[in-house]
Amino acid sequence: MLKRITLFLATNLAVLVLLSIVMRVLGVNPQTSGGLLVVATLFGFGGSFISLMMSKWIAKRTTGAYVIEQPRNESERWLVDTVRRQAEAAGIRMPEVAIYEGPEINAFATGPSRNDALVAVSTGLLRNMDRDEAEAVLGHEVSHVANGDMVTMMLVQGVLNTFVIVLARVVGRIVDGYLGGNNRNGGFGYFMTVMVLDMVFGLLASVIAMCFSRYREFRADAGGARLAGRDKMISALEKLSRTYGETTLPKQVQAFGISGGVAHGLRRLFMTHPPLQERIEALRRLPAADPSVRVVT
Repeated sequence: MLKRITLFLATNLAVLVLLSIVMRVLGVNPQTSGGLLVVATLFGFGGSFISLMMSKWIAKRTTGAYVIEQPRNESERWLVDTVRRQAEAAGIRMPEVAIYEGPEINAFATGPSRNDALVAVSTGLLRNMDRDEAEAVLGHEVSHVANGDMVTMMLVQGVLNTFVIVLARVVGRIVDGYLGGNNRNGGFGYFMTVMVLDMVFGLLASVIAMCFSRYREFRADAGGARLAGRDKMISALEKLSRTYGETTLPKQVQAFGISGGVAHGLRRLFMTHPPLQERIEALRRLPAADPSVRVVT
């Protein structure tokens, strides 16, 4: 836990320092409209971009994942060979393959691009799934990579962050002007409005981001069905139900794991993954062998 907190703080400190340097070099004044847009874009995309670039490094350090460079046994050899075959079928460069210690059935994919990625499986998955099911899970993760989900998620989050920053401050200036504020840097009304709207708009942005996250899980399931077979993918998700909602993955990686959380009511709006039964039903509606189901869209 201490290791994860340290990495989180170090990453965010690096983002703040880098953006401060960039703003100083560019001579950006955040009080002007143009300056506000520049600052919002830098902060909106900066953190997401740096996190994306560091995603593989962070995942390896926080999970303690062992990257298979030279298979030590037949099981590791099978993992590497399966990912290689699926990567070739998906038209991407071979990802790094890793195993991390985790009692739950889970796997994740991350990395800065389609051709520079990491696919990792938990020891719980290796103990509890047969090879057909594991193949389907690997296909799901390779599909995430092939679909460019890591980059797309960064872009979606960056755009949403930028809108939150800009809209909160524009409305804050309007409210401050209505209340008679004449402070160039913003009065009390401005700061209170910005503080509240940052939270409100941030909440709405999270709902939108999570909606996209759930959509890409359906798409990755379909990709896994294409690479390994629909029945194998369904069987894998059914087996996943044994530990669905349980995860030892760090927060930065959880959204890219195959296992999601369990929630009811309004909390479902903030889930990164759809309910497991909805994913299974979506797969059952697919033809057993449908050439129109593509990994890359």
